[in-house]
Amino acid sequence: MQLLDGEKVSNEIMENVKQEVSSLGNSPGLAVILIGEDKASKIYVNIKSKKCKEVGMESYKYELSEDTSEEEVLKLIEELNKDEKVNGILVQMPVPSHISRNKIMNAVVPSKDVDGFHPSNIGKLILGEEGLFPCTAIGVIKLLEHYNIELSGKEAVVIGNSIIVGNPTAQLLLKKGATVTVCHSKTKDLKAHTEKADIIVSAAGKRNLVTSDMVKQGAVIVDVGIVREQGKIYGDVDFENVKDKCSYITPVPGGAGPMTVACLLENTLKAYKIQGGE
Repeated sequence: MQLLDGEKVSNEIMENVKQEVSSLGNSPGLAVILIGEDKASKIYVNIKSKKCKEVGMESYKYELSEDTSEEEVLKLIEELNKDEKVNGILVQMPVPSHISRNKIMNAVVPSKDVDGFHPSNIGKLILGEEGLFPCTAIGVIKLLEHYNIELSGKEAVVIGNSIIVGNPTAQLLLKKGATVTVCHSKTKDLKAHTEKADIIVSAAGKRNLVTSDMVKQGAVIVDVGIVREQGKIYGDVDFENVKDKCSYITPVPGGAGPMTVACLLENTLKAYKIQGGE
């Protein structure tokens, strides 16, 4: 068993981004909007801002109160869409219930949509065109490719069909030639699918969802799930009992998480270029 070391690979990606940013005339800028007091979201936003600065990018943080109206958020996004200093716009999810996630996603201009959630970018992903795609999904593929794990012709199971992780990861695996099955909360027999899989990507957010009896010998597992219990972070996979059956597996934390942030910075650099900043 070999660990898929997301920390190591993400540091390499960030170093490449840093070198490229240093050769540019201007620093790409990332605007992050946080609505409300969610503790986990605050931590993520601070990490993103810190990593931005580490690679020489500008970071603009907008912290809005929980009761900020949808109209006010949309107005801020409209202003940032027009701001030439800002190359990427990210609205930290989840947003309060009175704000429509879809409206927020649709409001960010596609060329600044570094989260890859705009319908235009999702359409490009499905059509196989160039665009800005969801960071965690890109991170999963980059992590697998870094370790020279063959994807073409392999049986891949993605657990979770969210627009943020599961769906785009499945699309990217398809593009790489894998045969992909997407499982979700309505899937009746998860084990029947996972036990045949060469590659399992789990993004359900349910601790110990994937157990040893569900995994075939030599499988590759990327655990994207995040479960917080008593101050500790766990994934979807019963790591201790599953690891010895795997050829490769991600740790949690230290697997997919760091890759997401690194790919966000890559997307911001890509957005800068799309906007003619080369």
